[in-house]
Amino acid sequence: MKICGLSEPEHVATAVRAGADAIGFVMTRSPRRVSPERAAELAALVPGHVLTVGVFRGEDPETVRAAALTSGVRAVQLHGNHPHGDFTALKDLGARLVRAVDAQADLRCGAYDEDLLIVDAPQAGSGLPWDWAAVRGRPSGHWMLAGGLAPANVGEAISAARPWGVDVSSGVETAPGVKDSGLIEDFLRAVRRTHG
Repeated sequence: MKICGLSEPEHVATAVRAGADAIGFVMTRSPRRVSPERAAELAALVPGHVLTVGVFRGEDPETVRAAALTSGVRAVQLHGNHPHGDFTALKDLGARLVRAVDAQADLRCGAYDEDLLIVDAPQAGSGLPWDWAAVRGRPSGHWMLAGGLAPANVGEAISAARPWGVDVSSGVETAPGVKDSGLIEDFLRAVRRTHG
C-alpha cells in the first residue's frame, strides 16, 4: 500500500501510523511537487520498514540520480515512457527501481530491470477510475494498481484486478495536492478490509 504525493509532515505521520508500506514524494512537475531538500526532510520522518519513493516523469537519469541522492529516498519511480536505458543507468544507485506505466506497456515486472511495477490509468494523475479488470492476470511479479483509486472504490478495484498492492494519490485529497489525514486512514482501512 503506497500513499503518494505527500508534502506535509502530518500526512507522512498519518500514513505511517495507519500502516502504509510505502510513501511517495513527487519530484517532477505536479501540484504535488516537492524539492529534493523537502523530500529529505519528510523522508527523515519515515521509519526504515516503510519504503520512501522519489517519483519522476521524463527527467534524465542524472537529474533523477542527483535528486534521489539529495532526498535520500530508498526507491526511484520512473513514470511514463522512460526507455530501458534510464533504468539501467540507475541500477548502481542502490535504490529499488519502480516502473510506472499504463496498461498498453510491457506489463512484465522486471522487463526494464525494475524491482516493482505500477500499472496506472491511461491518463495518469487524473484521479479518474478506469477498467481495472482489463489488467487482471496480465502483469507478472510484484505489481501495484494505481489510477482513480479512493477509499470508496479500492475494494472493488482490488477484486477486479487482483494486484499485489495499490498506490493512491488524488483519491486521498480534498483538492489537487492537498492530502487529508482522514481519507488516508480510510483508504488504508479499506485495503486491509479487502485483503481480509
